[in-house]
Amino acid sequence: MPFEIPDNIHPQCARLAWMLGTWAGNGHGEYPTIEPFQFGQELIFQQDGRPFIHYMSRAWIVDADGNHVREAAQETGFIRPQEDGSLEFLLAHNTGFVETYIGEVHAEQPRFEVTTDAVVRTATAKEYVGGKRLYGYVNGDLMYAYDMAAMGQPLQPHSHAQLKRQ
Repeated sequence: MPFEIPDNIHPQCARLAWMLGTWAGNGHGEYPTIEPFQFGQELIFQQDGRPFIHYMSRAWIVDADGNHVREAAQETGFIRPQEDGSLEFLLAHNTGFVETYIGEVHAEQPRFEVTTDAVVRTATAKEYVGGKRLYGYVNGDLMYAYDMAAMGQPLQPHSHAQLKRQ
């Protein structure tokens, strides 16, 4: 799908212009405390000329044939690239926690990696203590991997997906 960098993109967001738009596809998840699962997902990255990108994600569990089973995770937040190449990523989740990630935008390749700096949970949220995310543009697709530390488990792979620009 053709993509054009918006005329009004803020200079600090320019290195992340590759991710703007809507992406959809499928992924796989697993963790020691749950059964492995397959999911569908839609990610939206928007910008309006200010120095941040608005991020929205919704996912749904699918069966072995790809049929929708039930709704799953939702998250929304802001990616805040800094002049020095560092990155702040703020996320709020439907499951009752908010995260602040910090990391770096890769200077030579279309990718970035972030690790949690802080997590705040509501009284009813599951025990979640941290995460690590890697997003990259690979052969025209958006690919990501998410590692999680939760439910008494150390940081380890939790989910990954390959999404296509819509």
